[in-house]
Amino acid sequence: MAITLLNPGGLPEIDAYRQVSIASGTKLVFVAGQVAWGAEGVTVGEGDLAAQVEQCYLNIGTALAEASASFNDVAKLTFYVVDWTPDKMPLLMEGVSRAATKLGITPVPPATLIGVAALDVPDHLVEIDATAILD
Repeated sequence: MAITLLNPGGLPEIDAYRQVSIASGTKLVFVAGQVAWGAEGVTVGEGDLAAQVEQCYLNIGTALAEASASFNDVAKLTFYVVDWTPDKMPLLMEGVSRAATKLGITPVPPATLIGVAALDVPDHLVEIDATAILD
């Protein structure tokens, strides 16, 4: 595996992610920000953060697979959430968990979560991008 995830001593250990991602592969995969569009380009889960996170995550999985990659190859996930407040974390993690169950993988939570005022389409509540590395 080209990715090693660490929580170094001296930094807080956060359950949701690791503080350091070491990539040792040679092929980088950058997945553009994915929003809650299904294959037909229609927003999935309008007004439902968990449903939109789930769809975004599934879209990331589809994009990674096309590049012969998987979530095991992800060095960093970045989540952009409209009007973020910490009380939204359970919904965000619910969406991640549901998508991971559908994909049959261990959930990979965000390494970076950024609150934003808006996204490209008013119905979109979240966007996720990914960086992966392959040997």
